[in-house]
Amino acid sequence: MTKPRVVLTRKLPVPVEQRMGELFDLVPNPDDQSLPQEALFEAVKTADVLVPTLTDRIDADLIRAAGDQLRMIANFGAGTEHIDVEAANRAGIIVTNTPGVLTEDTADMTMALIVAVPRRLVEGSQALLQMNGEWNGWSPNWMLGRRIFGKKLGIVGMGRIGTAVARRAKAFGLSIHYHNRAPVADQTQAELNATYWDDLDDMLARMDIVTIHTPLTPETRHMIDARRLALLKREAYFVNVSRGGIVDEAALIDAVEDRRIAGAALDVFNKVPNVNPRLLELCRQNRITLLPHMGSATLESRIEMGERVLINIRVVFDGHRPPDRVLPARR
Repeated sequence: MTKPRVVLTRKLPVPVEQRMGELFDLVPNPDDQSLPQEALFEAVKTADVLVPTLTDRIDADLIRAAGDQLRMIANFGAGTEHIDVEAANRAGIIVTNTPGVLTEDTADMTMALIVAVPRRLVEGSQALLQMNGEWNGWSPNWMLGRRIFGKKLGIVGMGRIGTAVARRAKAFGLSIHYHNRAPVADQTQAELNATYWDDLDDMLARMDIVTIHTPLTPETRHMIDARRLALLKREAYFVNVSRGGIVDEAALIDAVEDRRIAGAALDVFNKVPNVNPRLLELCRQNRITLLPHMGSATLESRIEMGERVLINIRVVFDGHRPPDRVLPARR
């Protein structure tokens, strides 16, 4: 049997590319840069499998331009909002993703930011650098942050990652509250001593820290808007390691600039790779913490993502249903 031609849109970790090269007719991207849209159009004319990432736009026009040989879009990542899944499904092209493998690393990063922002960790590190290590030592009033023990954490979206964050936060002494489409299993709720809020607005108004863990869909886009940000307490902190589009970024910037909330931490943005200059200025002022989408950035996570891509491709070309198939959203 001829090996399927697999086109990568980004450079993947060496162990992943080595294994793919053994199993498939692999066309790698030697540069760690997104393929231009024109190159994507050329790729789908010859590829049996396209392996994109979240930086690629796989829209209906691209799918219509694909040759009949394109059987699969095996996404390297969990989110598929950059792929027109419905157009692919109509064309008979299978779409897969890599769910689950990002959970623990993303939860670790979320917990790190939940601690870092109230305790001013980044600001403290920068202060030492700016003083070239020459400082006056401990002071009763210098670099005072806010305690997180005993505070109320509001988790928006209690799926795999939200639940993993809750387990970590409980160990730090935070009180766990969450909003979800439905309550979690009784056993999980009891384990976490978690409080379910059916009404998101009611929960937001009572939390000390809010963290977002929902997928980006038409229903969740700008779910956290100016009206909901206005519900937060002035002493509240906001964390987003999910998807930038869930939050009205301009409204969040306004809230931080006007000191209507205590601070925020973002690992994701509305427009990548162009970060809003107002966000960068707030970061320079140490009023907000920004990270360059590092939530799942561990070697272990990236290799596991590659393994899931590989498994999905093998299963499809063996004539079976892949374990991580993504179907169009129900209307």
